[in-house]
Amino acid sequence: MIDFSLPNETQMLVATVKRFVEKELNPLEDEIERTNAIDSGVADGLRRKAQELGLWAMHMPEEMGGGGLSTVEFCLVNEQIGHTKDVLARRAFGHVPSILVRCAGAQREKYLHAAMRGEIHVSVAMSEPEAGSDANGIRTTARRDGEGWILNGSKHFISDADVAGAYIVTAHCEEGISCFLVDRDTPGLELGRIQKMMGHRGTHHNGLFLINCRIGPEQLLGELGRGMSIVLGLINVARLAYVGARAVGMASKLLEMSIKFAQQRCQFGAPIGSFQMVQKMLADMQTEIYAAKVMVLNAAWEIDQGRDAREKVSMVKLFASEMLGRVADNAVQIFGGMGYCTELPIERYYRDARVFRLYDGTSEIHRIMIARSLLERGDVPL
Repeated sequence: MIDFSLPNETQMLVATVKRFVEKELNPLEDEIERTNAIDSGVADGLRRKAQELGLWAMHMPEEMGGGGLSTVEFCLVNEQIGHTKDVLARRAFGHVPSILVRCAGAQREKYLHAAMRGEIHVSVAMSEPEAGSDANGIRTTARRDGEGWILNGSKHFISDADVAGAYIVTAHCEEGISCFLVDRDTPGLELGRIQKMMGHRGTHHNGLFLINCRIGPEQLLGELGRGMSIVLGLINVARLAYVGARAVGMASKLLEMSIKFAQQRCQFGAPIGSFQMVQKMLADMQTEIYAAKVMVLNAAWEIDQGRDAREKVSMVKLFASEMLGRVADNAVQIFGGMGYCTELPIERYYRDARVFRLYDGTSEIHRIMIARSLLERGDVPL
């Protein structure tokens, strides 16, 4: 039999995250939306509170100071985190790149342990102007120079680049694509302007330029020429939690707000929730959210069982991101003119939802991946 019940410990963890989001994070959203920034002191305070509750870097292994959560648990937690702004999630819960587990020797204290303590932020610099969904199409190069390397190239859409103390940079070398740890103050590394976005205000993205950037041999992260396999080997959990589960969480919040509005808003002498067209939108929203949540948890369970869930993760990323777009659109429709006004957060969620169909592989890319898998296999798996 399939048992969908959750252990008491997991239920308590999810409830703790839910309370933290509602009490500590949600009240800060309007100010961040207005200023497109979060005060560093506020961010540090959130981090300390989260660390005290054991909510910092929950995805990282327990022996490294993280929460040691299973993939299922991490997705359940991120569903609740999806109820708040991206920048607050990053500052409060710690977006420590999982690839840092590959740190070795002195790298462990300088980058991994420091990041786990919240003393340094490390950003992943993969995307380039000519290489977004096509991660293998990067043009940044790493040329040997004695025992070290000289990096040349440019990156863009680097999340939190402005607050990072170091970057994980992917670059081509003779052996293939490799990952390098590059400190913010390395000569030849230049931070580009903040790339202004439609949504997710407070989370900044910058360009990054590497001009004859010289680094030592100790800055190689993981095996030489194995950079993409390292990154892609860890990306499934990130896609499930940060895209799939958070899409479910954001959509659920939009549905909750829509239900309350439909109960209270009256037109023609009756609550609009009594109108069949509004009921249809609410029913469709709930049905799609439920479907996405089950997909997320099933794929997460398969990862926890050590199975290859790449195809399912692509389906989750595709469906959950597009589901969120439809739910956000319905929410604006239910709220009517007020849903289009900045006085309410509905229009904010509508803007924030759009990028879910773009990052971590566009919807089109994931459709191609799913179709290729089907055609290679020649059947539909049970």
